[in-house]
Amino acid sequence: MSLHLIFGVPATIFLLVLVLLVMRRTQEFYNEAERREIAEQSLRQAQKMEAVGQLTGGVAHDFNNLLTIIIGNLGIAKRGVVEARAERALDNALTGAQRAAQLTQRLLAFSRRQPLNPRAVDANKLIHSMSDLLNRSLGETVQLETIGGAGVWNIEVDVSEMETTLLNLALNARDAMPEGGKLTIETSNAYLDDQYCRAHEGVTPGQYVLIAVTDNGTGMSRETIEKAFEPFYTTKETGKGTGLGLSQVYGFMKQSGGHVKLYSEPGEGTTIKLYLPRHDQAELAEVTDEPSGSDRGRGETILVVEDDDGVRQYASEILRDLNYQILEARDAASALRLLDADKAFDLLLTDVVLPGKNGRELATEIEKRRPGVRIIFMTGYSRNAIVHHGRLDRGTELITKPLIEGVLARKIRQVLDGPAPKPNEQKSPRGNAGNDEGADR
Repeated sequence: MSLHLIFGVPATIFLLVLVLLVMRRTQEFYNEAERREIAEQSLRQAQKMEAVGQLTGGVAHDFNNLLTIIIGNLGIAKRGVVEARAERALDNALTGAQRAAQLTQRLLAFSRRQPLNPRAVDANKLIHSMSDLLNRSLGETVQLETIGGAGVWNIEVDVSEMETTLLNLALNARDAMPEGGKLTIETSNAYLDDQYCRAHEGVTPGQYVLIAVTDNGTGMSRETIEKAFEPFYTTKETGKGTGLGLSQVYGFMKQSGGHVKLYSEPGEGTTIKLYLPRHDQAELAEVTDEPSGSDRGRGETILVVEDDDGVRQYASEILRDLNYQILEARDAASALRLLDADKAFDLLLTDVVLPGKNGRELATEIEKRRPGVRIIFMTGYSRNAIVHHGRLDRGTELITKPLIEGVLARKIRQVLDGPAPKPNEQKSPRGNAGNDEGADR
């Protein structure tokens, strides 16, 4: 027995250690395989969303030019109609076209092609300022609670788009609580580490401000969660949802350098976490454009450069009606010929991308020859018209398509009445013109 113990005990201990080591290695292997599977799923989802985003962005580009012509001409036709029945028909057509324009803007948000104008803001103040709007939107059966974390860092976002994002989430939460319930919006500081970011494609480790939107509604299944951010996917009844709310949230967060994560269980409710990068600059007071009186022109001359004949004719017609003198050009070469002919104008209204020389290059050339000329860019689908991950260049004036008469009139009046730009101060949009110019209009 002693001999058996002398040789058997060490062998048994060795076998036990070997088994434990193999089990540990096997568990590490399974954990690594699981991490890789999660990372691959995240990558496939990101690639799928990017492909869908490019497709929807291209569709939105064409739609914006068409909607500019449709909405503009419906508005012009409405002014000359006196019969009540015809006026109602035009009103209905105009309402439908405007809804189509809103859907197009949501597609651009999902595809991350909308130009953003971000500024440093306090997340707690932003949510507090929206409380009244959210309460009215949620109705009496849903209780809203906002919890602002202490010492929350500032973020840099486009305030109007951030408000639209929170409103979309609130409306989705309301629809998930048909019998009423509670919606909680909470802010806090957060840190995303390397391990979390490896499992979520496109997320950078670092400090973030977390805005968590939680409801105690019906919740979502795993299959619904996987498709929740895809455009036009909806679990609502026909006619009660477009399926673009969460896709717009996804696109806006990605374009803002942030991250969105959805947690949900059937019957337990849903939490959507919005992570926005920390911004070190102090919050700046919002600058509001006060109306300067009438939006009508005072005889100023505007050079309109647009390669789409329908859009150019519509813009020129409404500007003439607003008492502006109009020069038209379908491309940069035609515009420069007018410049060579010593044609005087007070403002350049140009599309971002034109045949041949693009709108940025045209603006630069005109600034060299006519310092101080005011410039407004217009675009329906923009990648190169915006820089710094979707942020407009400082000093750039941009109006998005579809062009709405009132919006265009106010923008032109605002630029003309503002201080004259100093030489080289007004920047034209920059970007990788060589790669993506053909996509911008």
